[in-house]
Amino acid sequence: MKRIYLDHNATTPVDPEVLEAMLPFYKESFGNASSVHEFGRTARMGVEDAREIVYKFLGTHDSQEIVFTSGGTESDNLAVKGVAHALKSKGNHIITSSIEHHAVFNPCKFLEGEGFKVTYLPVDEFGVVDLNALKDAVTDKTILVSIMMANNEVGTIEPIEEISKIVKSKGIVFHTDAVQGVGKIPVNVDKLGVDLLSLSGHKIYGPKGIGALYIRRGVKLTPILQGGHHERKRRPGTENVPGIVGLGKAVELVGKNLKKEPEKLKRLRDRLHYGIEKTIKFTKLNGHPTKRLPNTLNISFEYLEGESILLNLDMEGVAASTGSACTSGSLETSHVLISMHVDTAIAQGSIRFSLGKENTEEEIDYVIKVLPPIIERLRKMSPLYHGKQGVN
Repeated sequence: MKRIYLDHNATTPVDPEVLEAMLPFYKESFGNASSVHEFGRTARMGVEDAREIVYKFLGTHDSQEIVFTSGGTESDNLAVKGVAHALKSKGNHIITSSIEHHAVFNPCKFLEGEGFKVTYLPVDEFGVVDLNALKDAVTDKTILVSIMMANNEVGTIEPIEEISKIVKSKGIVFHTDAVQGVGKIPVNVDKLGVDLLSLSGHKIYGPKGIGALYIRRGVKLTPILQGGHHERKRRPGTENVPGIVGLGKAVELVGKNLKKEPEKLKRLRDRLHYGIEKTIKFTKLNGHPTKRLPNTLNISFEYLEGESILLNLDMEGVAASTGSACTSGSLETSHVLISMHVDTAIAQGSIRFSLGKENTEEEIDYVIKVLPPIIERLRKMSPLYHGKQGVN
């Protein structure tokens, strides 16, 4: 059976060119990048070459503004906790949104336990942060605002530039989790006006276990790990040289394809959406209809439960998701959809299709073919559907 992968927001396959770039650093160039001998110098060169690629891609002014981490979660934790602890003498108030990834959401909850105050901004029905609520939330104790660039579940793109103008006018540090945005929409830290930006390798056809945090020069940040002098004393630990090299190559490749790839993904996404709407009744699009990642389609199938749809799709060779991969296995309704005021019963029937560069029209058409019978079969067993239709 042919397998069709439509869960790229969870993770992506490693690009062959990325793997090829990494392999020498597992073999002959295996040295510790902190060692002074030739093996170490070769490894250090690989790390710094990758740093150069990432900093140029993000439009920063200094390669040392890039700190390599173990992934998006660590980058987010370093940004949120690092700034909070560095600036706690100035204030104890943090602002974020109610639909953040748990890599930001949970560190904020953790900081609340330390005495920090956190405001979770509401969003509208499309998942867009309320800018008036942001303005009203700022106090003289606010030290950090963290708003994601694009939501991982529904794909809604936040007005980061507008948010930045509000935040920077108050002299507050601004962080954005750009893990889902990088490689899909243009990302330039100066244009966006952010002080910190998180990204992850495995979302852009790079390896798992590697990420980066952009830290604007002058931003105070306390390390969350204690150890050696690595990464200018901001992130201790022996560098994951193969991963860093792979991240650099992945960033280089998405940078080259940033003009044509999103258009292709948008066409395929819209083809899938149209096919679903045409063949299946009682569906609801979740997320902004236009200001949305080009690869992401989150749609609710009313009167059903998402997990049962996923299992049936998997039996037909199709991989998708009910939302964030970090919450798979949890029976809780998506906090993102609840924050968007989606009815709980409808939210529980949501499926996220997230497309990638290898997907084809033929694959999309196959999904459109196998999905309607699945929905029809499951609805015949659904008491909610029968009750709505007046069937005994």
